[in-house]
Amino acid sequence: MSSRSGIANLPLHGGKAPRWLFQRMVKLAGAVTEAVIYEYGADEFLCRISDPHWFQAFSCVLGFDWHSSGTTTTTCGALKTSINPEKHGILIAGGKGRASRQTPHEIKDAGELFSLSEKKLDELVYSSKISAKIDNSCIQDGYQLYHHVFFLTEKGKWAIVQQGMNESNKYARRYHWLSDSVKNYINEPHTGICCDLQEKKSLDMTSDLSYDSRQTSLDLILDNPEHLKKYFQKKPQIEVKQANLDKFCPELTLPSHHPVLDTDISPREFEVLKKAWELQPESYEELVSLKGMGPKKIRALALISDLVYGDRPSWDDPVKYSFTHGGKDGFPYPVDREVYDHSIMTLKDALEQARLEKKDRYQAIKRLENLIGPDNN
Repeated sequence: MSSRSGIANLPLHGGKAPRWLFQRMVKLAGAVTEAVIYEYGADEFLCRISDPHWFQAFSCVLGFDWHSSGTTTTTCGALKTSINPEKHGILIAGGKGRASRQTPHEIKDAGELFSLSEKKLDELVYSSKISAKIDNSCIQDGYQLYHHVFFLTEKGKWAIVQQGMNESNKYARRYHWLSDSVKNYINEPHTGICCDLQEKKSLDMTSDLSYDSRQTSLDLILDNPEHLKKYFQKKPQIEVKQANLDKFCPELTLPSHHPVLDTDISPREFEVLKKAWELQPESYEELVSLKGMGPKKIRALALISDLVYGDRPSWDDPVKYSFTHGGKDGFPYPVDREVYDHSIMTLKDALEQARLEKKDRYQAIKRLENLIGPDNN
């Protein structure tokens, strides 16, 4: 990059990578991955993939347009094509759009290959599903997931890279997970959330600050949600024998429905809350994992927790990293040189050891050096 000050906004780009480029990306992705696994092991490769800095640098080294949302989808696609589970001991499941919905089936297929128990496979499928549920519903930042990739080692460890799209501003946000770092799916589970645009207000039920709100939301369900209807239903029409206000002020128009909260739950949607009460979930994680417990209902319970009990959830955007490495002017945050340099050195070592033709290796290292720039050497 010729200029590394300020921030880099990553627009959503449609279409596909040119075949000539993608073929080379597959070759280079496979070579670098083999070198990383050989030198550091499969677990370390998962750590690298779940590191937003390393992943972004890796995408740039592969030669994909650094300022595009396609750095996520194309890099993951190249890795999935190049990585052989039998050879490398790593399975890559999922993908973009419809391919993401095949993730559970692809994980199950790894059972016999990696000699994983049925119980372990169920846990892995759950990890895939709950991560998507959390990033779509518990973090309400305006980005709808459209890409989900699950990296699985033969020992049963995993990493997740998924990306969401904001329809209004046409930018992307990437979410990173690592099994070794997840102590609790509900509380601060990410290794990084990447986006150059920080939203002014985002509901984050995974924040430490939302702990009380999570507990109160669960209690509201366990205590029969029937008493919550008053917060959502339309107020009844009261017949009064007096002149209407609009006779005195014809221009005045008032809404027929004015809910207490900024959300509406239909009778059909309310049945989901009743079914949740019947199941009596033991934790907030179990509550949000139930079928039908989507963003609207999670948001409604959070708002009631605040309104009635004063247990305010976090409204701070959880985004932690820029798609690049920050800015020298400190915006959106200062460059973490130690992490940055560590990412670069690992990639450079991998490139030096990768089984590539001399020309391909030279061009990849040159792209890496262009990414570093003279000020970071």
